[in-house]
Amino acid sequence: MDYVNRLRALREDRDLKQREVAKVINKSQQGYAHLENGISRFTIEDLTALCKFYDVSPEYVLGFTDKQNPLPKK
Repeated sequence: MDYVNRLRALREDRDLKQREVAKVINKSQQGYAHLENGISRFTIEDLTALCKFYDVSPEYVLGFTDKQNPLPKK
């Protein structure tokens, strides 16, 4: 599973709309749809913000592990 599919699955598992998640990374719903459909690519800043939003590790999003480890608290 690639990171785009993993991010889509996280959104769908939480019953969120694209427009809701798009706000987290300052995109329009259409801009976010382009990201999920592979027309555009997520930036590192987008991925970081989404990991924090979903409270999952970057390793999970990138497919290095199947465990949704939460981010360490500071």
